Amino acid sequence: MIGIISAMQEEMQALLNELKNVSTSEKGMRTYYSGTLFNKNVVLVFSRWGKVASAVTTTQLINDFNVSEIIFTGVAGGIINELNIGDIVIGKNMYQHDLNASPFYEKLEIPILKKKFLKTTDATKLLEATTSFLSTYNKYIENADAQLFEITNPKVIFGDIASGDQFISSLKKIKKLNKLIPTATCVEMEGASVAQVCFEYDMPFSIIRIISDKANDNATIDFPKFANSIASNYALGILKNYFA
Repeated sequence: MIGIISAMQEEMQALLNELKNVSTSEKGMRTYYSGTLFNKNVVLVFSRWGKVASAVTTTQLINDFNVSEIIFTGVAGGIINELNIGDIVIGKNMYQHDLNASPFYEKLEIPILKKKFLKTTDATKLLEATTSFLSTYNKYIENADAQLFEITNPKVIFGDIASGDQFISSLKKIKKLNKLIPTATCVEMEGASVAQVCFEYDMPFSIIRIISDKANDNATIDFPKFANSIASNYALGILKNYFA
């Protein structure tokens, strides 16, 4: 059983539409959708936004659904010039950019674990699946939707990701993040908390992030529309290749 999480239902709607033999269960104010997706047994759930919400959801998946792997998929804001809207980041090292337990621990260091970041599981297969998806991009993304969000020649990179409980929407905050975590490529609100739970439970996990904005002063985008028409279909195409 593979657990698939998104912060918003719109980010996984295309997956829900393809889910077969569906059964649902309600736990902790969340709906868990079990079934088969491309002949794989899966359970899908949207966690809601933020580190606490995603940590709770991940813990529930591990304890109640006997999952062997967790995949988080959703949108993120790019914080390096090389990333454009529609590009994909497959997570490498996951940082909590708002974690600061000094003077007891160094900034960014996770108490007790004594790690400043957590590594995702080997991403070779996921990167190959994403590259395959991009080669058949037009099968999943409508031309009009790509044009609406000015997506041209989307690419995938394997990079570090920063997570924190705040929406980053200013150049000033981006500059602080660039200084704090020079290797970070994008910023979001859940990935590093999923990473910590999976690390503590020895659970393989992956993070897929679709760039929806540049996390700057111009970060005004129709997120539900982008999530539903772009990010959701990206997840569908990537996971179809990943499960093949």
